[in-house]
Amino acid sequence: MRFPHAACLLGLPLLVACASTDRPAVEPTGWQPQEGWISLFDGESLEGWTPKFAGSPLGHNLRETFRAEGGVLAVSYEHWDGFEGEFGHLVHAHPYEHYRIRMDVRFLGEQVPGGPGWAWRNSGIMVHGQDPASMTLDQSFPVSIEVQLLGGGPEGERSTANLCTPGTHVEMAGELIERHCLNSSSPTFRGDDWVTVEVEVRGNELVRHLVDGEPVLEYRAPQLDPGDADARRLLDAGAPKDLDGGWISLQAESHPVEFRRIELLPL
Repeated sequence: MRFPHAACLLGLPLLVACASTDRPAVEPTGWQPQEGWISLFDGESLEGWTPKFAGSPLGHNLRETFRAEGGVLAVSYEHWDGFEGEFGHLVHAHPYEHYRIRMDVRFLGEQVPGGPGWAWRNSGIMVHGQDPASMTLDQSFPVSIEVQLLGGGPEGERSTANLCTPGTHVEMAGELIERHCLNSSSPTFRGDDWVTVEVEVRGNELVRHLVDGEPVLEYRAPQLDPGDADARRLLDAGAPKDLDGGWISLQAESHPVEFRRIELLPL
C-alpha cells in the first residue's frame, strides 16, 4: 500500500499533495504495464518527478540534465563542460511503503570531465528516501537506501544492483551492517545494453534486489544512522529511526544513463 501521506516519513511537509496514483498514465508506444502495475513515467515528460541537485534549490533541473526524450528518461550531460560535485536526484512525487519497482536501465556515452572515478557508469535507484523538501541546499545525496547501478568496464568484474547506504544502516542475518556499500551477486554487464532492475520493498521488514528477474541481494531493518550528520538532523527533528517507507529517486552522478518502463506495483 502507499505510504500514508499524513505521516510524511520525516514529519515534514510533502513536496506535493499525495494525489491518487490510480489515474491512467500515457505509456511509450507499443508498451503497457502488466495488470496492477502503475507507470511512474509517461515517456514524454517529467510529470510527477522533481529534480534536486547539490547547490541548487529543489525543482531546478540544472543544465537540463534530466530529460524525457524518445520514450526514455535520460540523464544527459550535453550542456556540461565539467562536473564539480553537483550530484543530482530526480524524486518521484509520492512516498511508498510496500511495493515493487522495476525499470530498464543502460549506461552510454562518456562521463563528464571532473566526475569522480567511482562514478564512471554509476547511478542508482534510491528508496526509503527522505522528503526532498527536507534536504539542505548543498546536500549531495538524500538520506536513503541506494540500489547502486553500475556498468562494467572492458575487464574485471563489477556487479550491479549493489547496496549503498547514505545516512542509513541495514541488517543482514541479524547483524547491523555499517559498511557504506555491499556488492550483490549479479553478473557484470558491459556495453550499452538494457538491464532490468527490480526492487521489492516491504516496509521495514525486507528489501530485495533483482536483476533480470533473479534475486541478487536482500536485507532487513533499514534505519537511520545516528552517526551521519544528515540523518542526525532528521532524528533531531523527530523522525523515527526505523525506516518504514519514503521517497523514490533516480540518480545523476556524472555519467549519462537512461531509464525506461519505470513501473510500480503496490503490495
